[in-house]
Amino acid sequence: MRRSYRNPQKRSVLLKFPGLVIGALAFGAAGGMTLSDLLASWNASGSSGQSCTIKGNISINTGERIFHVPGQKFYAQTKISPQYGERWFCSEFEAWAAGWRKSKT
Repeated sequence: MRRSYRNPQKRSVLLKFPGLVIGALAFGAAGGMTLSDLLASWNASGSSGQSCTIKGNISINTGERIFHVPGQKFYAQTKISPQYGERWFCSEFEAWAAGWRKSKT
């Protein structure tokens, strides 16, 4: 005899909650915190054990996200204000992955 029951399969979160995924993408596109932003802030808090010296600054004039590395012209003058979304990065790659660009000077 053959069993006639159906094997329940798990559905992907993407299929169960498409609105959640769309909302998360819209939130990130609108300048909200993305997964890479969360990882960057977690790493900057010292949880990874490494020193995070790259400054992620948001331009007051344009809202552009720019990062500064030690040795650049305006690195020492750049202040980080986490309440405005600015943060520290542990690597240039991490900053690029979060959608920030390197300072031109």
